[in-house]
Amino acid sequence: MTRETDYALRVLRALSGGELLPVGEISKAEGVPQQFAYKIIKKLEKAGLLEIVRGAGGGCRLTADLKQVTLFDLMAVMEEDTRVISCMEPGFLCTRPQDSLRCAAHHRLKAIQDVLDRELRGHTLAQVLFGPE
Repeated sequence: MTRETDYALRVLRALSGGELLPVGEISKAEGVPQQFAYKIIKKLEKAGLLEIVRGAGGGCRLTADLKQVTLFDLMAVMEEDTRVISCMEPGFLCTRPQDSLRCAAHHRLKAIQDVLDRELRGHTLAQVLFGPE
């Protein structure tokens, strides 16, 4: 997981109480550098996970249910690549000499990729941030 996704988790944790919080307060409380916080908050807003209220007394407020959003979803919002190797990309054309079957490494890595994706989809942000329900 990248630092940006880690910071996104922290921002969402800070907002989990449902109140409107200024970015500076979120940054201080969660140890997220303010220049990163603004960038992350914009991505989270674009994905519909929070809203930004501008102006005096503004800030951010959680709009998503963290029990419905998975770690896989958040990593996708943060544009994080979860593939273990580039040949897992859709439409990837392998340049290695091969016969009609894909190489053995691809099959093994695909199995690992499937497990990773299943695990990331199997954990909601609420579970990650606050433990089992």
